[in-house]
Amino acid sequence: MRINFDFMDLESFLAVMETGSFHGASERLSLSQSSVTRRVQKLETALGSTLFERTTRDVRPTLAAKRLRQRAEAILDEVKETTRAMRDENAAFAHQRAQSVTLATIPTVVSGLVAPALRRFRGDHQGTRVRILDLAANEVAEAVATGEVDFGVCSIPLLEPAIEFELVLSDPMVLALASEHPRCQQTEVAWSDLSGEPLILPARGTGNRLLIDEALARTKLPVRWTYEVGRSTTALNLVAAGVGVAPLPLSAMAMREGNDIAWRHMAGPNISRPIGLLRRAGQRDSAAAASLIECIRICGARWADDHPA
Repeated sequence: MRINFDFMDLESFLAVMETGSFHGASERLSLSQSSVTRRVQKLETALGSTLFERTTRDVRPTLAAKRLRQRAEAILDEVKETTRAMRDENAAFAHQRAQSVTLATIPTVVSGLVAPALRRFRGDHQGTRVRILDLAANEVAEAVATGEVDFGVCSIPLLEPAIEFELVLSDPMVLALASEHPRCQQTEVAWSDLSGEPLILPARGTGNRLLIDEALARTKLPVRWTYEVGRSTTALNLVAAGVGVAPLPLSAMAMREGNDIAWRHMAGPNISRPIGLLRRAGQRDSAAAASLIECIRICGARWADDHPA
């Protein structure tokens, strides 16, 4: 069954009941008398009942009107209560949102970039909570695009038109190798030096693998991999165990502590991945989110100064 009347129709009906006239109802509701009349007629048509007997002297409610009055009042009271509750909840949610920030980040930049930014941010925002989603690069982009997070920290993915990328630092690709590996005697390792090494590469489709494949394709340098892994942490664990060597972003080296792994710059070709902020185009940041974004910019600049390419 379709309901062919609305809350304003019920308000007009109750105003006529309470004032005893269409003129009085129009003054109460700040509507024209003809508008009140049309709304009451619409309600009568929807209910299939005459609600008022109109004469030249007065307006008398019918039995149907008297039966409707209590139900109409209950309906409108419920609507008003629901509206108040929703406004209170929205206000509370807005307050909570102002006091929290949600960001998505690729795991490899947490130690070197996100963590220092959070320490800096905490100094001025003791009461602000930060929710961190550690995701793959494309998942970070999706979380930003759908509004699941306030912003993202990511290597540049295949961007959607609604996403903007702001470069924060360039993260050079280095060679991770066991600290006892003979090539630790070199200050720099060329890609061509790896032909006899058991090579650990990122899995196909990952951002790091795309950078490596594109760079090597341009130089027409064939590189044969021995192991393929999905996460940088896995590659580091294999390197530490002496299984092989792994080209990884420099920022990933901060993910593992200890003296069992070393790293050396790589050349021929030099490869860097851009790390930056992902945000929805035209979005307005909360004060807390804007402050954390600025902390990431500052810490990114410091990281770049400490790790020149």
